[in-house]
Amino acid sequence: MATIKEIAELAGVSRGTVDRVLNNRGSVNRETAEKIRAIVKQLGYKPNRAGIALAAQKNKYMIGIILFSRKNPFFDDVMQGFLDKAEELALYGCDISVKRVAYHPQAQLSAIRACLKEGVQGLILTPYNDDSIREELNKLIRSGIPVITVNSDAENVRRLAYVGSDYYNSGEAAGSLMKLMTSGPVKLGIINGDNNILCHTQRVSGFVDKLSDDERFQVVCQGESFDDDKSAYELVSCMLKEYPELNAFYFTAAGVYGGCRAIAELAPNRDIKVIAFDNVPSTVEMIRKNIITATICQEPYWQGSKSLDLMFSYLSDKETQIKDSYYAELSVKIKEIV
Repeated sequence: MATIKEIAELAGVSRGTVDRVLNNRGSVNRETAEKIRAIVKQLGYKPNRAGIALAAQKNKYMIGIILFSRKNPFFDDVMQGFLDKAEELALYGCDISVKRVAYHPQAQLSAIRACLKEGVQGLILTPYNDDSIREELNKLIRSGIPVITVNSDAENVRRLAYVGSDYYNSGEAAGSLMKLMTSGPVKLGIINGDNNILCHTQRVSGFVDKLSDDERFQVVCQGESFDDDKSAYELVSCMLKEYPELNAFYFTAAGVYGGCRAIAELAPNRDIKVIAFDNVPSTVEMIRKNIITATICQEPYWQGSKSLDLMFSYLSDKETQIKDSYYAELSVKIKEIV
């Protein structure tokens, strides 16, 4: 029976490249992948699962995963992507250590250091945009531990790759939607998640820049919800009371349900346009109640699955071709298609 080594020699590639093609892991040039598959078919190669399991006993990989708070249901879908991919990769010696932390640099620092004590060989995280986190991550990378950022990137960090949305672009998409869905003067309230989360601020920048050439739009007020429904409820309530002329809201992160509750209670008969992100159950509920006008989705499950797949592929074969960034596809949902 043919072996992976023989297939690699015939294809002129490494055994790791053949392994990635056979198991649909990582990135391989299309022409190379097709060549390998043709050789596999010609030789009638069948993988030896017992051999794979035996090899996994010799090469075990522990990968640390750090995501933000359990209060944000978006990250539940990201987490499911991690869990399903980890189950698939378990046969190959892959294990994961998961930490869910609050939106605070010290909480994330503690989680990073806890992962190090567990002996992780790679780290995947949604980074808090703070100097202390950047310094810690660059320290890890210098010590030989690769880092992949997921869902939000980190400025000035030499990470292996980023997996998530192009958030400035998604902010622009939200701005375009707001233009399409409004007429006349628009007085806007912006509810950001956390000004220290890069993806949140990028969504604001893209949105504001997209509207800057249209004099119909005026940003009247802004605030942070910290992905918390109670905080968002209180913030939007204050905005509606202080600025009764508000007729549009833009939510960049979680806290949408709390903010929409405030709109429903304090402005039930006003035509207020609301644009949010993600397809979590509470957001779908508010779309069906005609409170949210549209939501922009960003493949959370894929983000978790893809980032773990990349990290494992890199750890098991340093020749793996890894791009700098992998962007999720955006989709828009309105009441008729939720």
